Amino acid sequence: MQYLGKINCISALIFCITINTFLQSCSSTIDKATPEKEKYIITDSVYKTLRIDTIQTGQLINAITLTGQVDYNQDNEVKIFPMISGNLQGVKVALGDYVTKGEVLGKINSSEMAGYSKDLSTAQNNVAVTKKNSDATKEMAKSGLSSQLDVAAAQTAYDQAVSELNRAGKVLNINGGSTTGEYTIKAPISGFIVEKSVTNDMTIRTDNAADLFTISDLKNVWVWANVYESDIDKIHMGDDVDITTLSYPGKVYRGKVDKILNILDPTNKVMRVRIILANQNYELKPQMFASVTVTSKIDSAVIEIPSSALVFDNSQYFVLLYNSNADVEIKKVQIINTIGDKTYISSGVEPGDKIVASQALLIYGALNN
Repeated sequence: MQYLGKINCISALIFCITINTFLQSCSSTIDKATPEKEKYIITDSVYKTLRIDTIQTGQLINAITLTGQVDYNQDNEVKIFPMISGNLQGVKVALGDYVTKGEVLGKINSSEMAGYSKDLSTAQNNVAVTKKNSDATKEMAKSGLSSQLDVAAAQTAYDQAVSELNRAGKVLNINGGSTTGEYTIKAPISGFIVEKSVTNDMTIRTDNAADLFTISDLKNVWVWANVYESDIDKIHMGDDVDITTLSYPGKVYRGKVDKILNILDPTNKVMRVRIILANQNYELKPQMFASVTVTSKIDSAVIEIPSSALVFDNSQYFVLLYNSNADVEIKKVQIINTIGDKTYISSGVEPGDKIVASQALLIYGALNN
């Protein structure tokens, strides 16, 4: 019995040694199959393509985007109203045409113009008659055939005739100066025909409140932006403005808030602000819709980083803190606002830290892999 017990003990010992050896062998195999994760190092060739920026503080900028519309510059807009009644002829310009100052837009055949010409002719004849009468009265006074009272009356009649001639001449000149019974409509300024409400053979009446033509110089235009009540305190005179349109989505027009209408539109409940823009090549057309971004500086210093340094992942924002090619850290940050190529943050990094400002997403992916 003792002999069998020893045999069982020896068998158990051999079994344990075998199991232990097997486990060590498996462990060694696993260690060899899963080597340690290598640390990512930025190569020199990649480093040459990167932009490394030093974080600085800057003044916080607030931005608000508004809807807007392009409009004529009403200071450079002229509406042409009828001065006389009559029949319109000779209209050759169309809506949208460019006209120069003094260009003929049309002519009105008018009995009123004929009347003004008649008044001028009558005044001229009266001047000639009263002049001869005054001269004759003066000669007769020298011979004692007329009194000084007669001379004074003749001179007064002549002076009145001259005054009436001046009046008739001015009236005729105000209405174009034509003695043929035609009133010529001329462009008072150079610009585009932006409104046209007449056609040839149309009867014109002075008691009609509608204008014949509207001419606008579109070298600069107004942009009206709509500000809702909740945003009124964010708008100030002189604020910088960036404007984009659907027609030119890649182009930004820059201006400043020029006027604030301190009343609300009773229908839309918005306050309107005006921006004046130079209109090179007449790109901006009246009635175009525009997106208006108004920015204003706030008296508060915050951390400012390039927007290109941000990485958005898992509903969070990150930046890459650069210490060396072999030491790049992922830092979570809290952003306050993003304005174009600048982002303002409240925590995560400090002024003076260096961050990867280009190809951040590529480096972020390499660090995570």
